[in-house]
Amino acid sequence: MEYSIEFRPAVLKILKRFPKRDLVRIKKAIEELVRNLPEPDTTKMKGNNSFHKIRTGDYRIIYEIHNDRVVILIVKVGHRKDVYKGL
Repeated sequence: MEYSIEFRPAVLKILKRFPKRDLVRIKKAIEELVRNLPEPDTTKMKGNNSFHKIRTGDYRIIYEIHNDRVVILIVKVGHRKDVYKGL
């Protein structure tokens, strides 16, 4: 089963500011996420939340899996030093 991708509006706004080479790497990671969803137990973030994360270089992609709608919602993308603030 292949998931579709949805982005929060803030994520699309932030992605416009990324350097092109980093944006290409992030795009590849998201495409791979759709084709081959990693084991949710390994990507689940600690704490009482529904977020998962994947690493791509110095950046992290935070997402939620909505199995009922077959959607992966990209919640936040950012540098590893400050992507977790405000979650």
